[in-house]
Amino acid sequence: MDPVLLYGLVVCSAIAHSIWNALVKSAGDRVLTMAAIRAAGLALGLVALPFVEWPAASSWRWLGLTACVMFGYYALLIRSYGLGDMSVVYPLARGTAPVVATIAAFLVIGEQLSVAHLVAVGLISLGIMALSFGAGASLPAVGFALATGVSVAAYSFFGGLGVRAAGTVLGFQAVLEIVTGAGMLSYVALTRCADVPAYVRRHGAIGLLAGAVSVGGFLAFLFAAQSLPLGPVVALRETSVLFGAVIGAIVLKEGFGARRIVAAASVAGGIALLAALR
Repeated sequence: MDPVLLYGLVVCSAIAHSIWNALVKSAGDRVLTMAAIRAAGLALGLVALPFVEWPAASSWRWLGLTACVMFGYYALLIRSYGLGDMSVVYPLARGTAPVVATIAAFLVIGEQLSVAHLVAVGLISLGIMALSFGAGASLPAVGFALATGVSVAAYSFFGGLGVRAAGTVLGFQAVLEIVTGAGMLSYVALTRCADVPAYVRRHGAIGLLAGAVSVGGFLAFLFAAQSLPLGPVVALRETSVLFGAVIGAIVLKEGFGARRIVAAASVAGGIALLAALR
């Protein structure tokens, strides 16, 4: 396939990521909407599992840790959207993760930071600081958004170790989708079972749409990543930060503040630079 079309798929993946987050933010019941998204992931994992290589046993502990942290991520993300605007929460959550990962690599394994690394971290940090003030950015909202970003960094770290030990990216991802999907649906069955019929009648279509967009966006990313250089692909996908800020400002009517858009662009630029340096 033409590289231009593949890069177009990456942009679509970025837009899809910001869209499903917007659907969670605007949903009448965020917990059940997240469950609908994970149900789509569960279905994808079950369909893919017979056709992919089974991950090595040495990766199972990392898979378990990744799943546990992801459950925390779901809870933190849902809480963050209950407290703050998407145009604040989404860039904060996405921007914190690469900063945490970069600093951790420096402190824990002694990875050297170049001037470009410091510039990237500075851009993200300035954007985060700018997003941390104003309407829709209360202290609790900012705190939960930052915690969400830390959870993203944590599950990315454990997932990276798991994929290396598994010997198969698709096999590891398929099992992870099944584990997280089954876990989320089990939680809903135990705590919110009585609310499911009403949710399906009122918001079922939104939940299914969010799940389809989430799964479709991730598949587009994986398809492009098979053929394109990984650095530029990851960098381009992180433009989702900017799309998320624009969706929050325009679609969700959070106020089209120039400061938020510029701050989100700063975060996106810093993330892209970090991705390009990998």
